[in-house]
Amino acid sequence: MRFGLQVAQVEWSKLRDVAQAAEGMGFHALYFPDHLVHEGPERQREDIPAWDPIIQTAIAAEATRRIRIGHLVLCNLFRHPAVTARSLTSLDHLSGGRLIAGLGTGWTETEYRMTGIPFPDIGTRLRMLDEALTCLTGIWGDAPFSFAGEFYQMKDAVLLPKPAQRPHPPFMLGGNGRGLLRIAARHAHHLNIISGTGREGYISLSSAGKLTDATFRSKVVFTRDEARRHGRDPETIEISQTIFAIMITESPAMTRAMAENFGGMLGLPPDEVLRSPLNLIGTPDECIAELRRRGREWQVTETILSPRADDVLQRLAKEIIPHV
Repeated sequence: MRFGLQVAQVEWSKLRDVAQAAEGMGFHALYFPDHLVHEGPERQREDIPAWDPIIQTAIAAEATRRIRIGHLVLCNLFRHPAVTARSLTSLDHLSGGRLIAGLGTGWTETEYRMTGIPFPDIGTRLRMLDEALTCLTGIWGDAPFSFAGEFYQMKDAVLLPKPAQRPHPPFMLGGNGRGLLRIAARHAHHLNIISGTGREGYISLSSAGKLTDATFRSKVVFTRDEARRHGRDPETIEISQTIFAIMITESPAMTRAMAENFGGMLGLPPDEVLRSPLNLIGTPDECIAELRRRGREWQVTETILSPRADDVLQRLAKEIIPHV
């Protein structure tokens, strides 16, 4: 299993050091989110900087040599596909072909309402994302690209240079619903399965509780079946999870107590909490066993971690990751 690191709130003065530290710890990829405002569960505002993820990724690319860089994920509503293509091509060349092109529909309703950027319903946003991915693939091709879609139109469009990775950087899509999974089945090289946010426009605890061991596995099966229906080899779509709540305990008894406490918030029994794709709770040995199980049973090939504390990251890198 590979491990990625999602970074959101790092100040500019520390970003190079964080990127180099992640590479030194052996992380496979470094990802940046794309938000104008950051929200936690139930629209809780998080007063952390909303830096430009394109610039963040450029700094990380320049500071490193091996680790892949990308976004989890760029919001399609913020940029026209031609502008996105230009930015991603630039990052791919700057990094020497290490870019992962992460895109999504956009989901944090607050940032659209406060700025006046249009925020259509989830069905419309999904169709826009589907067209945007088609446009990215087309404009990155060798021939002039024309497209007459519902939302985007291009006529003999040319973008130079072409990406360093040919035919183009791998696409990572993040989401949960069947509409997104269908798009991933057609376009994605990597699928990051998270709790549902697109329809509601925020992270609700009730939706987070619905992403369980069983539902995660069912989403993998659905996506692979859809890919097969479109004539793709389903195994070419790699599956990833993002873990937001990481609690390394000192004993199995402490693990159980934390799971019971956390389960009260999500409305889940402790055993479901310990298997939740959004959580990693346990002693180092318990965490290693659980990550191995997810790789085996969920077909997860990359785990993306989003720790809030440096000491947790250090323990993950020393006590858990090398043994999975």
